[in-house]
Amino acid sequence: MLAHDQDSLKRTPLYDLHVSLGGKMVPFAGYDMPVQYPAGVLKEHLHTRSQAGLFDVSHMGQLRLLPKSGKVEDAARALERLVPQDIVAIAPGRQRYAQFTNADGGILDDLMVANFGDHLFLVVNAACKAEDEAHLRAHLSDDCVIDSLADRALIALQGPKAEAVLAKFCAKAPSMKFMDAGPHEVAGIKCFVSRSGYTGEDGFEISVPAADAERLAKTLLENPDVMPIGLGARDSLRLEAGLCLYGHDIDTATTPVEAALEWSVQKSRRSAGARAGGFPGAEKILAHIDQGAARRRVGLRAQGRAPVREGALLFADSASAEPIGQVTSGGFGPSLNAPVAMGYVPTASSALGTSLFAEVRGQRLPMTVAAMPFVKNTYKR
Repeated sequence: MLAHDQDSLKRTPLYDLHVSLGGKMVPFAGYDMPVQYPAGVLKEHLHTRSQAGLFDVSHMGQLRLLPKSGKVEDAARALERLVPQDIVAIAPGRQRYAQFTNADGGILDDLMVANFGDHLFLVVNAACKAEDEAHLRAHLSDDCVIDSLADRALIALQGPKAEAVLAKFCAKAPSMKFMDAGPHEVAGIKCFVSRSGYTGEDGFEISVPAADAERLAKTLLENPDVMPIGLGARDSLRLEAGLCLYGHDIDTATTPVEAALEWSVQKSRRSAGARAGGFPGAEKILAHIDQGAARRRVGLRAQGRAPVREGALLFADSASAEPIGQVTSGGFGPSLNAPVAMGYVPTASSALGTSLFAEVRGQRLPMTVAAMPFVKNTYKR
């Protein structure tokens, strides 16, 4: 990377901590982020699955939607103009996964939406956060005050020991269930805590004032069960969990149904629902829900040991000239000690057990459509 490019990268409030811990810094979504630490991706991944990993996700966007009427339901109804999810039904202290869609039913970004009682709290992807904020301001400014919470960091504590670690500093942590979210004190710091994450493991995401982020991260890392985790293991963990990465597995040309995310569209927003449609691309998305889509995201397992990476073309057999699909995420799954991948295939070829072939360096490697998640999730329901 050229020096002037390196200088243009943004830094999270935890940058100095990453460097002091030996983090290997790389450009990601406009930020200088740790891809791994000296332990390496494999150990970081397996430590998160067996104990607890600490991730810096401060590059993500954090936003607050304050209803001008003072009624959080009005902010929820306004946001429903931009997403296919039932936002009105999110109870105070809960959060929900959603997508911003475009007029053709494609996904502009995926996000988390929490009801904090008097306002909505949103977390959006780093690469899309400027566009997402502009999108919200363009469409919701009549109903909501939109605050960008740029003075906050975001850290994730993930793994089977996450609850025990956090319980020492946050009394409410053990009583939280998956997708609970709200203001809580952590180590005496006023934070926003959700019981969620992007690893498939039980865990928490903690929004903390930027000025307190390093102190909180160091406090958590003092526990011998906690290891700092970089982007490399974050990616392999979410892949094993069958979770989409925006810009890879989902994008502006992919509908939620094609992406196998129709579970996230509640009945109230579907055809004949109480508030059916009314979001961008509703006609196409609801048609896909009702009638099916021509293609679908599926899990893929390779028969051999060679990882099948993003961009590999998929074929119906070992000899056909025309590809039928493409891998969108792929790599080695450390928990499985085997390669795993996700990609898009015609719906007719999406049934579990379907045999396909991936082209890797001029060779056709046999693949099988497999159930996701590849590793069973451990969310505390």
